[in-house]
Amino acid sequence: MNKLLIGFGIGMVLAASVAMASDQASEMSDPFLWLEAVEGDEALNWAREQNTRSESYLKAHPLFDELQTRNLEILTSDERIAYPALRGGEIYNFWRDAEHVRGIWRKTTLDGYREDDDAWDVLLDVDALAEAEDENWVWAGSSCRYPDYDRCLIGLSVGGADAAVRREFDLKTRQFVEGGFEIPESKSRLGWRDLDSVFLGPAFEASQMTDSGYPRLVQIWERGTPIESAKTIFEGEQTDVAVSGIRIWDGDVHHDLIVRSPSFFTRHYFVYRDHQIERIEIPDDADLVGLINGQMLVELKSDWEQAGKTYPQGALIAAPMEEFLSTDVAPEVIFKPTQRSSIAQVATTDSAVIVNVLDNVVSRFERLTYENGDWTRTPLTAPPLGSLSIVTSDDRSDRFFFNYTGFLTPSSLYEADAATNTHTKVRSEPAWFEAEGMVVNQYEATSADGEQIPYFVVKPATYTSEATYPTLLSAYGGFEISRTPFYSGIIGSSWLDRGGVFVLANIRGGGEFGPRWHQAALQDNRQRAFDDLIAVSEDLIARGITEPAKLGIQGGSNGGLLVGAVMVQRPDLFNAVVCQVPLLDMKRFHKLLAGASWMAEYGNPDDPEDWAYISEYSPYQNVSADATYPKAFFTTSTRDDRVHPGHARKMVARMIAQGHDVLYYENIEGGHGGAANLKQSAYLNALIHTYLHDRLAGQVAE
Repeated sequence: MNKLLIGFGIGMVLAASVAMASDQASEMSDPFLWLEAVEGDEALNWAREQNTRSESYLKAHPLFDELQTRNLEILTSDERIAYPALRGGEIYNFWRDAEHVRGIWRKTTLDGYREDDDAWDVLLDVDALAEAEDENWVWAGSSCRYPDYDRCLIGLSVGGADAAVRREFDLKTRQFVEGGFEIPESKSRLGWRDLDSVFLGPAFEASQMTDSGYPRLVQIWERGTPIESAKTIFEGEQTDVAVSGIRIWDGDVHHDLIVRSPSFFTRHYFVYRDHQIERIEIPDDADLVGLINGQMLVELKSDWEQAGKTYPQGALIAAPMEEFLSTDVAPEVIFKPTQRSSIAQVATTDSAVIVNVLDNVVSRFERLTYENGDWTRTPLTAPPLGSLSIVTSDDRSDRFFFNYTGFLTPSSLYEADAATNTHTKVRSEPAWFEAEGMVVNQYEATSADGEQIPYFVVKPATYTSEATYPTLLSAYGGFEISRTPFYSGIIGSSWLDRGGVFVLANIRGGGEFGPRWHQAALQDNRQRAFDDLIAVSEDLIARGITEPAKLGIQGGSNGGLLVGAVMVQRPDLFNAVVCQVPLLDMKRFHKLLAGASWMAEYGNPDDPEDWAYISEYSPYQNVSADATYPKAFFTTSTRDDRVHPGHARKMVARMIAQGHDVLYYENIEGGHGGAANLKQSAYLNALIHTYLHDRLAGQVAE
């Protein structure tokens, strides 16, 4: 046998032994490992005891009842925008209110929607279904068969988890199809091919799943056959994040694709035709974002050297789909962002590609059209100086709907035509707080390595430069997710209206300036995201806007890791920390639920080189009994099957054992969003803003 192979094999065995020993040592040294038993009696009893302690404290505050009542009024108001989904020339919408806590799925005509005549046709009442089936159903979306829109696959989760039941629904009879396509609660995937077959990604047992807990197989399941007989057409690797099968359309032409995700940020696309699989030759980190008039649209995440030409990072390129099956494809660059701009969204209509561009964190639209072999680019008109988002588009016409908002501007919904470059406002939300006299400024802070970090400051009407103010700083900084200005009735009425300052930081790790902004804080550069938030905090203090005793930070999920790490590194800067559904134990994150899928973002803790830098910031490993921390508030959900509740549980247990004063609230249902319905959301937000007033605004609980 080749000596190199022998050495490699021995090395693998030794590495596995070391990793196993390291993991066992980690478990032996972790006295709170028992809190990872999600629904274990001991762990749940601990969570309920913490809930009782924290809720009793916060609900005694004179503001709590008022905030909760106002939150519920905002969240259940009939004046909210019923956001549309265009399907077959009709408008679909999922709606929750005080009467329909779990929600109703409904549709109406375009004219009915434009006239706002409440002529909704209810397709499914989730409250009624939950009562009839005695189950805690939470809506988990719908996928309807294109282009006929006669059947849909309805998702229903228990308590808001990612895992869901999928059932076939007949839009004509308004009934679930007896004997139709149906799968039990799981993270399996189900997608239409045609009326009598679906793509199935089974995730019912370990042999079908990746290490991240998602499907490893792509199967075709024929109507009327048992699910066990579904034919496997593709098999991914155990270490992949997931694989899936999808059918995409370009007018009346369809293509069956298989998408393999070796990591969170890489994909291999394959065409499946005539029982054969052929690779689409684009970079592993590129995204296939659409098809139009025979042209395949690809967004690049890194520079691509191809056929003697460099295609730049962040660009949108296009070429005929068949050419992308060749290694000598020469696509055309149809949109190239600048250093301070990025592509936020790409959508297609019948004749146009709409690109939503973020330019220094302000939105604008570009229209791209392809005719006679040439691409033409023109601006699309839209309200200026705000946040734009494409809500839905129709590839059977040039109609699309977009939303416009800002920190002090309630959301407005516009119906637009990409061909005529016109738009009309069709819906607006009411103002939930008095914005008169409030001001929004954009500043920049200098991070530790000299990078300029932009951030927005929303100042209350009472603001003067002669005083410092209670200030809430929010950020995310991960997974190329952009944080843009938004209108929040809850933040406005609970915080701004009561004299607080709100800050949104556009730190590295996000996507505000494209892939480079995200990649600047990946893996061994993660500290940059923490440094950026620290820099913004110090800049707010230096400008005299606030002071440490009045400054709080808030983040959820990856943002929970962010604020947890920054709290541990610089506790002197803050007096409040809201850490929601967080990652905190970065030694074990890849072993908990979907955690393995995020190693492309953070690294692999089992690799000594990776753990060397992860260990420097992991909050759970670095929290110390010798430090003085602000009285932090941690929240999570028992039913969160994406980020394990054990992260928050163990961090709180360790901090309490070290003698720190912390608050904790675990919603026994609610999924990764933290709340399963509007009442729970109103309650959770009331707890959070009560805590912020208690810590930062001098209104102390009794």
